[in-house]
Amino acid sequence: MATTNRDIKYINRDFTDFRSRLIEYARTYFPQTYNDFTPSSVGMMFMEQASYVGDVLSFYLDNQFQETFTQYAQQTNNVFELAYMFGYKPKTTGVAQTTVDFYQQLPSIDDGTGNYIPDYSFTITIGENTVVTSQNGSSFLIQDKVDFSVSSSLDPTEVTIYQIAGNIPQYFLLKKSRKAISATINTTSFTFGAPQQFQTVNINNANIIKILDITDSDGNKWYEVDHLGQEMVFDTVKNTNIYDPNVNGDTPYLLRLRKVARRFATRFTSLSNLQIQFGAGNPANITEEITPNADNIGIGLPFEQDKLTTAYSPTNFLFTNTYGISPSNTTLTVRYLTGGGISSNIEANSLVNLNTSNTKFNNVISPAGATLANYVFASLATNNPEAASGGRGGDTLEEIRQNTLALIASQKRSVTADDYLVRALSMPSDYGSIAKAFIEQPKLTDNQVSTIETLNLYVLSLNAQGQLSVATDDLKNNLRTYLSQYRMIGDNIEIRDAFIINIGVDFEIIVLPEYNNNEVILACITALQDYFNLSNWQINQPIFLRDLYVLLDRIKGVQTVKNISLSNKAGTTSGYSQYAYDIVGATQNQVIYPSLDPSIFEVKYPATDIKGKVVPL
Repeated sequence: MATTNRDIKYINRDFTDFRSRLIEYARTYFPQTYNDFTPSSVGMMFMEQASYVGDVLSFYLDNQFQETFTQYAQQTNNVFELAYMFGYKPKTTGVAQTTVDFYQQLPSIDDGTGNYIPDYSFTITIGENTVVTSQNGSSFLIQDKVDFSVSSSLDPTEVTIYQIAGNIPQYFLLKKSRKAISATINTTSFTFGAPQQFQTVNINNANIIKILDITDSDGNKWYEVDHLGQEMVFDTVKNTNIYDPNVNGDTPYLLRLRKVARRFATRFTSLSNLQIQFGAGNPANITEEITPNADNIGIGLPFEQDKLTTAYSPTNFLFTNTYGISPSNTTLTVRYLTGGGISSNIEANSLVNLNTSNTKFNNVISPAGATLANYVFASLATNNPEAASGGRGGDTLEEIRQNTLALIASQKRSVTADDYLVRALSMPSDYGSIAKAFIEQPKLTDNQVSTIETLNLYVLSLNAQGQLSVATDDLKNNLRTYLSQYRMIGDNIEIRDAFIINIGVDFEIIVLPEYNNNEVILACITALQDYFNLSNWQINQPIFLRDLYVLLDRIKGVQTVKNISLSNKAGTTSGYSQYAYDIVGATQNQVIYPSLDPSIFEVKYPATDIKGKVVPL
């Protein structure tokens, strides 16, 4: 019998299309065999059942295909997995933040010259991860320790007289401030036997923020990485070298890169489940201990050390296949943070209960001073002058989608000049604080060749008074180390000092009748102080004199602004920058331009460097 070619359609997608096509198929190829297409017939029952199966299969095929795209996925677990695939870590809760003030009383002591100063032998240290609670039980965590014995530009101690007897200070009050987040420390443990590749454990809890730390039974610390292939992590070293002339308090910690074998990666599989994954290596054979050098870079490549065609990441020089070691015959103690949410947005002046279990005196107190020590310890107090804000629920599915798409574009790498600028300003304050930054390609002379890969990053920091100052070598070294983890391997970043141009402002105004001259002058000075506030100025930003005239013209009581002039303030003996600047020569069309070398204008002493007077009409 001859084979008949069947006209089969492959575009049917739903029940109606399948049913219509099956009826048409039967009528075309089996006209004499079956012709009863009434709804109650047995043949139609089988056709509709086949259409039903086809419709269901088509639906699940479409659904599964849809779930592979970040933009269209609807199932929670798929959205989470797609986010991690592109490097975004969803947030299951939003923590509230606030500033907490810590207070301690200190007895006075005669310094030998008749002057009474605080007796710092009674200073107290409040340890890191200390808990402060409110009256309604809300728990906030102080992640940085509070040491009342030290004071620096990044961690100032405010000292005031607390109690006086007969014109002699009896007690001084010390005050420090710390950032606090709405979090509670939770502890759990996991026991491991023989090593297994890529072991995973799960933590089930609501509002998980992050892993605080993991230690094993032998006291070894395990480090969290973005992915198990990452071998380098940031390590912190206390900056205690008192003989280093660069140590002036603006870099409490030195930043170092450390290569670690004990590492883990985390991922949320749902809003209440955090999965922890470890490596595949055997602790008895740790290949990650190899130190990178010219002879062994590239070890682990599959066939040969072809260094001409291999792309190297700053976080991974050795292409090992263990991805860290797997825990074995040990118990891991995991501390993690939970908290946040809308309820964590507490009111001001409510964080008054301090947990003192992690608090101690810096010095050994003699038995004779026990009574005084008890009084000093009992004087510890806390308060939050501002309400806590930022608490919210976790990321919605749509927020996870949008944040994932945004992260794909950045790839967590510094590609453009602006990427380096943002990274410099976002360095954690423990390693020093960059107040102002500016980046540009080097200026070339006529006989130079352009080097696109080289960028000059100009930075400035702040001193204890909140004024601009040159960054120390320690701060610049920390910044250089921090940027190395995000720098493109072909880029060369030169970190340099920007120039500070100190200025003074003098103005003359005519005041309207029936207005108090002193009040109008004071209002004008206050407006100019706000205008020249450092937070409003960046490196290489010009000064528009027209804006100053408009600003003063708007002050209530000002009839006319007759004159505004700016002058340069220079000289280290007077506390100003050492660099002089020709303000008149730099003024064109009522605009004062900065120098060609990156510089910033600063009114260093706003209380005295801004002056005004009233002149007659």
